[in-house]
Amino acid sequence: MVEQVETFRPWVGLTHAPNGGPKFDIWVRNIDIPCRQLRNRHTALLKDFSCNDWLLRNMNQSASRIGGRELRGNLLACGLVDVFRLGFEECAVVRVLLLAIGVLSVVGTVPAKAEQPNILWLTVEDIGPELGCYGDAYADTPNLDRFAGRSLTYLNAWSNAPVCAPARTTLISGLFPPSTGSEHMRSETRLPADFKMYPDYMRDAGYFCVNPGKEDYNLTKVGPVWDKLDKGKPYEQLAQHQPFMAVFNDTRTHESKIRTRPHKWVHDPAKARIPAYHPDTLEVRQDWAQYYDNITDMDGWFQQQLDGLEAAGLADNTIVFFYGDHGSGMPRSKRWPFNSGLRVPFIVHIPAKFADLAPSEYGSGKQTDRLVSFVDLAPTILSLAGVKPPEHLQGYAFLGKHAAAEQPYVYGFRGRMDERLDLVRSVRNKRYIYIRNYMPHKEYGQHVAYMFETPTTTKWKELFDAGKLTEEQSHFWRQKPTEELYDLENDPDEVHNLADSSEHHAVLAELREAHRNWVFRVRDIGFLPEGEVHTRGATSSPYEVGHNNAEYNLDAVWDMANAASLLKKEDDNKLLAGLNGSDSAVRYWAALGLLMRGERGAKLGHEALRNALSEDDSIYVRTVAAEILVRFGNEADKQAGLKHLIAAADGSKSGVHSAIQAMNVIDQLDEQAASLLPQVKKLPMKGDWATGRYASYVPRLIETTIEDLAQ
Repeated sequence: MVEQVETFRPWVGLTHAPNGGPKFDIWVRNIDIPCRQLRNRHTALLKDFSCNDWLLRNMNQSASRIGGRELRGNLLACGLVDVFRLGFEECAVVRVLLLAIGVLSVVGTVPAKAEQPNILWLTVEDIGPELGCYGDAYADTPNLDRFAGRSLTYLNAWSNAPVCAPARTTLISGLFPPSTGSEHMRSETRLPADFKMYPDYMRDAGYFCVNPGKEDYNLTKVGPVWDKLDKGKPYEQLAQHQPFMAVFNDTRTHESKIRTRPHKWVHDPAKARIPAYHPDTLEVRQDWAQYYDNITDMDGWFQQQLDGLEAAGLADNTIVFFYGDHGSGMPRSKRWPFNSGLRVPFIVHIPAKFADLAPSEYGSGKQTDRLVSFVDLAPTILSLAGVKPPEHLQGYAFLGKHAAAEQPYVYGFRGRMDERLDLVRSVRNKRYIYIRNYMPHKEYGQHVAYMFETPTTTKWKELFDAGKLTEEQSHFWRQKPTEELYDLENDPDEVHNLADSSEHHAVLAELREAHRNWVFRVRDIGFLPEGEVHTRGATSSPYEVGHNNAEYNLDAVWDMANAASLLKKEDDNKLLAGLNGSDSAVRYWAALGLLMRGERGAKLGHEALRNALSEDDSIYVRTVAAEILVRFGNEADKQAGLKHLIAAADGSKSGVHSAIQAMNVIDQLDEQAASLLPQVKKLPMKGDWATGRYASYVPRLIETTIEDLAQ
């Protein structure tokens, strides 16, 4: 009788047998072989022994400390079929056929570890739940619909961030980026030294972790976060490295693919559903139709992945997740923490053999309204692997042995989006979404160059400028209210703001409080000017700064940001007092509060703002003061403000974060800054002050500003 033992990863150490012949002690980590398969006089085929250098150097370690069963056998007494090379200097793959299994015995008292599932994430970009299985009749997604028919579909899954880099940063860390200083698009900060990205925790649990596609993290990677995988035949390789955690990403639904021309439309643009906030034009219809065409194309890619998994014999051992990285790439979805920008398709299939890891609502073709979000995914896969998630993770596992109770809310955020500054937070329960705008003086549709490459965006703005839009369609191009509340059941397009509705006062208060509690639970460091996120965390990390009240007094900073953005007249004197505070972030928000109040704020703080422009040690405070004085001051104020702004816009002297802030102001001042045009043309666009992930933003701002000021 011959039995084949499935692939696993053992530890091989070289010792010496009593008779002088070589003997191999084999410690099997995460062994999945029932003891009955090792009963005497059976033959076993043990495949893919992976030599581990650590064990070769530490071969006296006990099997119990390694965490698996110990299998011993004198290989000279066995039939060694494959000749292999193994030495202290070389790590090799060993193929061994052990015959005469009678000489093989199971020793030790450590119990065998429960079988761990493989985990596969099939991720796509810039896609909301526009799939047939979500009830979208316009969609053509037969493969995903069939997959949903044997899986569990989550109806209320959120990305946390409405753009790729912060969203993926949430995934890799299990932390909200506003708590790690990494909320801003294509920024880069670091985690505390004792925190790991989730693949490191999974690897500690015995997993082979691969992501051969997109990463795009705003956090610096430390060490080899991902194992190496040849993209040629991924599933055949994964079959040799079980259990595995794999992420395969597809880009064909990305925002950039919506505007790729020429294009032959398959979905009829005339039948596309146009949301209430978009104008009904040919350009908009064609973009929506092309978006759906791309989803159909992606649906074929998805099936290819399932076929590859099946062909490699992995389907029954693998939990498969399908989801998008944030909402649709169409404008007002991507980049905005509305439900339309954060809600993603999310489908999970759990094979029958791992039924004990499924939630109670799991079943073929079932749907759940449970609220889940990306911050929950790191603890969830650790839970599926049998590992209790570390205490510092900010999400909650919703599958596996360590699943937590359902949470009442999910949270979203918006910081700097490419070259444009903003600060927005959102929270939703199963019916309502609350949006808190901390910079309501900024319009929604700030000019992000990349977004304006989409035909819908340019046509939409053109019609607004011509006064040809409805109220719902115009909202995106105006300044934001401080608070927004939408009933997702009756207003899925989120165009009827209920924040002033007396009928909804209770739900507004509930979600407002949920938002505030979250800010303080995660220690939201996003209320600092982006440059201060880096300077205050120069010797530690932004997360540690945020959790150290001596370095970041969140109570005082948030209190001033709250007062600044609520725009209440009774808070005016608080802003004046804040301009003289000892904390630069408090002064920053006090100045912003005066700016948000327009001419009233400028008159109220005129002398204090002039003093701030000349004396404040924070360049971010001085830049806000300069904007107010240029907009609302006398000629002397204006000239002093412009002089500061053009100096602050020189990144080679002031740094990239100051340059981004100052260039935003110069661009938005329009004709009031026209005299700066010759100097703007001479500003440096490149240098060692703006490299890597920050390199493109100042050049974009300079180019846009030159175009605007030249008109």
